[in-house]
Amino acid sequence: MKTKLYLFALMALVLGACGCDPQPQEEPQPQPQDEQPAVMDNPDMSLVSQSVPVTDDWVWNGKPQITIRIVNGNPGAVRLGAKAVITTDKKAEVMTLTDSVIVGADSEKDFVLTSTEDLEPGIYHAVCFVNEQQARAFNFAIDPFAITSEDDKPADFDQFWQAAKDQLASIDMDATLTEIPERSNANCKVYLVEMNSVPDGLTGEPVVIRGYYCEPQDGRKHPVIMHYYGYDTQGYTGRVDCPWGSDKAEFYLSHRGQYLNNRPAGTNLGVAEETTNIYGDWFRYNLGEKDSYYYRGAYMDVVQSIRFMATRATSDMTRLFAEGSSQGGALTYVAAALSDYPFSAIAANVAFMGDFADAKDIESLAYWEINDHYWVDGVAIETSIRYLPYFDIKHMTPRISCAVLGSSGLADDVCPARLNFVPYNNLATPADKKTYIIEPEMGHSYPANWYSKMNELFSKYY
Repeated sequence: MKTKLYLFALMALVLGACGCDPQPQEEPQPQPQDEQPAVMDNPDMSLVSQSVPVTDDWVWNGKPQITIRIVNGNPGAVRLGAKAVITTDKKAEVMTLTDSVIVGADSEKDFVLTSTEDLEPGIYHAVCFVNEQQARAFNFAIDPFAITSEDDKPADFDQFWQAAKDQLASIDMDATLTEIPERSNANCKVYLVEMNSVPDGLTGEPVVIRGYYCEPQDGRKHPVIMHYYGYDTQGYTGRVDCPWGSDKAEFYLSHRGQYLNNRPAGTNLGVAEETTNIYGDWFRYNLGEKDSYYYRGAYMDVVQSIRFMATRATSDMTRLFAEGSSQGGALTYVAAALSDYPFSAIAANVAFMGDFADAKDIESLAYWEINDHYWVDGVAIETSIRYLPYFDIKHMTPRISCAVLGSSGLADDVCPARLNFVPYNNLATPADKKTYIIEPEMGHSYPANWYSKMNELFSKYY
């Protein structure tokens, strides 16, 4: 008995010293379970709304992550089915994503539709439904900077363009300058420039092209900025001022058959005579030919505009820049690819003339001749477009290594996004000197920050 008492006292002493007073053991409590609200049998669907907000600029790696937002105004929970039908930009069916969601009473809920498999790099179209009611249709991109295209570069591509440049060199530029007094000032004079470029083919008379030239008046050398116009369908007059200030030498090119070369007399400042477009809608002019196709001459007009600037005492050709949108974006790439002088930086917005191998299968307002018609001017379409790879800017961009700003609107139905990504992805420009703006809801237009981004890029190299 004494021994038992002694052991009990010793245990009490030890437990008390360590503060480990024995506690009564509690019964384990069940973990709370997520309770699903009771779902209404007959909800009022007029109190349910759905939307598909832009997330991640609708650009994803591998798997789409489509957010659908549901607002339920019913006094009880509702169960809804969601679906997204996905096709490629060439209208090929890819997959249909389905899911269901319960949304509580008087509440809002976001949920994500995604796939179990990665999609190939490309541009896709999604049509989203909630309870079979269309919520939104939109385009999205998967790994756009990995998009590639068929390698259809002609074996003699480089020789073809060198021959065109050699022909241009044989032409007497014979540039004449006419001052525009109403746009000139003490710091910068503005001139109408008229000069010769290559004929519309391997033989014939030179074609006269025009442009406006802004020349600083301080006698020093200045950065040179080339401006290239979009497709001449709006009836605009040529720009006649010095928007970048009096410390830049600038040239606005009107290539053959467009703008200053396509207006009644007196429409454009300095152009007293009527100028006539003989090329129809330009893109189709001699489409089935190689040496007399419209854009062979137009691309050489671009080269001639740069050669003109090199003749001016105020031009610093070691600080050379170009910008343009749509057709002007294509000509911007062409300028950097075919120029005799290296460019410092260029900005090409929603560029035209890219990736014809894919363009023929993508619905596009710019390429309607080749994707909606089997015949062009009485010639089978396959024959008509056989030489387009010579004029494809995706084969021009591997020649470019300067800094580049590019852009696409995922909703662009004129020059669709794929046809811009391919030339951009082919650039030889290092990754740290390339910038691309993707606007998820933009059509054939300008990103809101385009000019500020362009100024930011160019100013690094002034």
